[in-house]
Amino acid sequence: MPALARTEKIATAVPPKTSASVLPFSGRPAAKTKPKQIAATVARNVLPPLVVLVIILGVWQILCSGAGATLPPPSQVWQESYDLIAYPFFNYGSQDIGLGWRVLISLQRVAYGFGLAAVTGVLIGAVIGQSVWAMRGLDPIFQILRTVPPLAWLPLSLAAFQDSNPSAIFVIFITSIWPVIINTAVGVRNIPQDYRNVAKVLCLNQFEFFFKIMLPSAAPYIFTGLRIGVGLSWLAIVAAEMLTGGVGIGFFIWDAWNSSRLPDIIVALAYIGVVGFILDKLVSAVGSIVTRGASAS
Repeated sequence: MPALARTEKIATAVPPKTSASVLPFSGRPAAKTKPKQIAATVARNVLPPLVVLVIILGVWQILCSGAGATLPPPSQVWQESYDLIAYPFFNYGSQDIGLGWRVLISLQRVAYGFGLAAVTGVLIGAVIGQSVWAMRGLDPIFQILRTVPPLAWLPLSLAAFQDSNPSAIFVIFITSIWPVIINTAVGVRNIPQDYRNVAKVLCLNQFEFFFKIMLPSAAPYIFTGLRIGVGLSWLAIVAAEMLTGGVGIGFFIWDAWNSSRLPDIIVALAYIGVVGFILDKLVSAVGSIVTRGASAS
């Protein structure tokens, strides 16, 4: 009987669970606020450029609609180059193809040249960053070479390779490698001494130090150089294709100029700008993922 009384006493001490005491989790408020946040973000990032673009097109239309205008207005560009705008991937022959195919051909050359520049630039920059004497001896030379315009390298590359395609790739390589080397070297030199001490304590070899310490620490600087390099690559391929020929976007602009097709040139410039913007954003996104939001200081 005492045990039963004690059991009843414990049972009465613990209040029974009621529907009022259970607080179920509800995700409805978050679901209501999330679309609003997305809409606000889209409006904040998309509306200002659209407004500016509409203003620019309006001013352009007004200035170039007169009788003495030398450039076509947007309405004329739309009418005469509608096929290039609406159908970027048509293919009617070797030279009669859409701007989408031409951009892809140019991007293929950029991938080869910039890929080589990225790998070579990171390796050379890492070696230079590790040596004070290498930095003092090579940095002035790199600073001089990086100021050489892309087209200035083209005659030498044509003489060396005797072919337009590898010559264009070399121009991309030699133009985009310098910011990668310089930024990588600066990033390696700014690795904290504590990290180097940890590497010595752990007895890391050069291969392990490169991948476990050097690359993660210098990644913000490396991707800054890669962003600059990919922009220079896109500039270099357009300039090189104007002279080397082929079916790239650069040669299309030169051919359109020789045929007095100004609306086609304007459309091609729009393609070039959009693709360059996308390339920069892609490298920036990869850099954000790799560095986990870290920034060079």
